[in-house]
Amino acid sequence: MTSSAVDHELLAERLDAVLARVDAAAARAGRDPSAITLLLATKTRTPAEVAAAVDLVRARGRRLAVGENRAQEIAKHEDPLLAGNGVPRHFIGRLQTNKARDVIAFAELVHSVDRDDIADALERRAELAELRRDVLVQVNTSGEESKGGYAPDLEALSAIVERLRGSEHLRPVGLMTIGANTSEEATVRASLRGLRELRDRLRERLGATELVELSMGMSGDLEIAVEEGATIVRVGSAIFGARA
Repeated sequence: MTSSAVDHELLAERLDAVLARVDAAAARAGRDPSAITLLLATKTRTPAEVAAAVDLVRARGRRLAVGENRAQEIAKHEDPLLAGNGVPRHFIGRLQTNKARDVIAFAELVHSVDRDDIADALERRAELAELRRDVLVQVNTSGEESKGGYAPDLEALSAIVERLRGSEHLRPVGLMTIGANTSEEATVRASLRGLRELRDRLRERLGATELVELSMGMSGDLEIAVEEGATIVRVGSAIFGARA
């Protein structure tokens, strides 16, 4: 798809297929699908593609956000097709400390607080900008070395959540993980269920009722994620098609 020729019919077809998957999984889990945020992962997508997808999701009355993976792509969201559209903006990629200023300016919710120096950098930049931002603590529930995130350890997570709760500029609202990279459904499910269990234990241990969000699940594993309690699912290729 190019910026001048977005295939709206194909986009709508793919979106409806994704929503059908979400709805079926929610029904199996006894959940209300309208409570699940569909996060459009917009990495490498043009403003025209993103704007078309936003319009289609809104027309279906679903909860919506846009998520950028790379700080260098943030600028495209100021395109006239996207600026001021009222859609919540999230940052979902691995974050470098030197990009914290750009991310704080862009994102209402940062998904990837995966280590202490990132928390420090975001706090510093949010204070300088006089902004308050919501954040998710990223947890490496699969134990894969290629993935960022805190260890799925209650003590370590309690420490970072309490630290964030004491911040004047960052507000922890939940946890994020990327499911295990395997075709073994049981392994993927365990990595996602583990996040929900950790969230629930943190809420109980710390009295942190504000820890509501579970960001987990992408195009390949969104059914499992919804069944295991995801409140935010990140979908890119299943709606936009394969990246060039």
